[in-house]
Amino acid sequence: MFGNDSGGESFEDALRSIAAELGRYIERSIDSVDVEDLAGSVGVDPATAREWVESAGGWLSSHTETLGEQFARRAPTPETRASRFDPLGAAAPHPLDVPSDDQGLALAALDSGRWIVEPGADTLAARGEGPAPSDALGIVRELRVRDWIAADGRLTMAGRHALSRWLDAATPD
Repeated sequence: MFGNDSGGESFEDALRSIAAELGRYIERSIDSVDVEDLAGSVGVDPATAREWVESAGGWLSSHTETLGEQFARRAPTPETRASRFDPLGAAAPHPLDVPSDDQGLALAALDSGRWIVEPGADTLAARGEGPAPSDALGIVRELRVRDWIAADGRLTMAGRHALSRWLDAATPD
């Protein structure tokens, strides 16, 4: 829409054009004000009302003249859009969350040695007897994001505490 392609206008130029049109619209609106009617409805002298309208019109016109430039200066450029800080970029699950049932089962199985994280594959695998994990790749990612397991698949201190929270939540009082 506002690309820099040939024949098109840049985003900044479009902002300037919009502001200029706004200024022209304000001038036309001020010119069409019935000062006599305004003065009668407010109960002031028509000359005083005319001064008010002219003063307000002058103020609006002077502020809309530079409005396009102000918008253009504040408009994000492609460089600033690309480098804009994302306040949620570092957002991740909290390590003190209570694990879901799948996560708790995986933590328990990893802790007991029934499951391992396959080296190089980053998936869970069953070792020995027992059921295999249902989402072998997804669970590993979830546990790592929460810092519950280390790169080699062993439970971290936070992982051991998460397993304790999961067991406490599953145990009726």
